[in-house]
Amino acid sequence: MTGDVLLELDHVTIQFGGLKAVADLTLQIGRGELVGLIGPNGAGKTTVFNLVTGVYAPTVGRMLFEGRPIQGMKPHAIAARGITRTFQNIRLFASRCCRDNVCIAAHQHARAGLADAILRTRRFEDDERDIQRRAGELLEILGLSAWADTPAAELPYGQQRRLEIARALAGRPRLLLLDEPAAGLNPQESDQLMRLIEDIRQRFHLTILLIEHDMRVVMGICRRIAVLDYGVKIAEGTPGQIRTDPRVIEAYLGEEVHADLGAGG
Repeated sequence: MTGDVLLELDHVTIQFGGLKAVADLTLQIGRGELVGLIGPNGAGKTTVFNLVTGVYAPTVGRMLFEGRPIQGMKPHAIAARGITRTFQNIRLFASRCCRDNVCIAAHQHARAGLADAILRTRRFEDDERDIQRRAGELLEILGLSAWADTPAAELPYGQQRRLEIARALAGRPRLLLLDEPAAGLNPQESDQLMRLIEDIRQRFHLTILLIEHDMRVVMGICRRIAVLDYGVKIAEGTPGQIRTDPRVIEAYLGEEVHADLGAGG
């Protein structure tokens, strides 16, 4: 990979007892890239996300974001540095409306302190106005304006997925981690999601790391893909290279899926 490296994982390993969930992983993600991370269930993909976001600390290795180490930092500190994520299992505030879900995520960038909130100072009012405006903009971009005052639990499943992305964007990331955003979507919704991901990447000048089992989505929007198997990176390359890599076909894609993807995608 050439260009400006935003995130670098340097021989990262995490071990739980005798199990190496991720083993000696080296991966670089350049600024503005859209990279896919794929592999069988249990391959260590979500563990990588948990490492990058500070849920886990690596047993061995370094993690650099914009050239500065992030291993050992707390999740809120890493989020403040510019890394946000969605989750494989949706984690919205179910009883709160869509607008509130986005506003809550945006509050980490508020300038007002506790005293400002208690006294309802001008700084607090300005913050609240900016957060509400930002939430409205994100809901519109994600196609959720009509549901702004609807409790998250009442949204159709596909819209809940979009709300998760809106909430992650409210954190003003430079690196966005998407954990299976197409899970549970029908083919039409998946097509819409692919266009949406590319749109937000360009609109917000984002770098995106994507975990996804829908190979049509991965092959359709990612320019580079890394493949994990039992915590080990077994391949990395373009969609065309990954599609025809014998190790990937054996470990994950399978001959039938490989054939279904065809030469395009």
